[in-house]
Amino acid sequence: MHDPAGAVQRASRARKPLGAPLAAALLCAVASAPVRASFLSGEALDTAANVLSWLVLILVPIAGIAVFWMVHVLPEKIAHKKHHPQREAIQTLCLLSLVFGGLLWPLAWLWAYTKPVAYKSVYGTEKHEDFFQQHAERHERGELSAEEHRRVLEELEHMEARGHLTPQLRRLRERLAATPAPGGSSAAPSEERA
Repeated sequence: MHDPAGAVQRASRARKPLGAPLAAALLCAVASAPVRASFLSGEALDTAANVLSWLVLILVPIAGIAVFWMVHVLPEKIAHKKHHPQREAIQTLCLLSLVFGGLLWPLAWLWAYTKPVAYKSVYGTEKHEDFFQQHAERHERGELSAEEHRRVLEELEHMEARGHLTPQLRRLRERLAATPAPGGSSAAPSEERA
């Protein structure tokens, strides 16, 4: 059953005298030296606090706006790097996202990373016009391989067959077809296959 004598013994062993630790804590509190929170004091502390507060009030909003802007132009930079054909629309969405406080930014981010499959089925390419202009410049400098030259010409001809070749890209295709590929002939890819 229940042993009342054992319970009393356990309770007396559990109680320890509080006198010694309490006396040690009081002695430490009385003997401690005053502590300062800053190495400055008086007027110097007030001046430092005023300067620091003005720096924070001026620099933090500027840094916040700069970071907000840099994050919101990331989808545009990604679209530019990937030669996304809808780069201008992504840029517009990024600017609208700035106006609407960042709500449209995730859509612009996703759009920049998507592969425009429907765009390719309609226009015959999934690249922006700048892609072809850069390849033409590389070809004129002699930096474009014969395989890349052939691929770019085929894609431009495919776009022309669909009727989606702009006058600028048409001139570019004619320029690429007129100059020989490195290590290859000057004939256009469709003439090579015939």
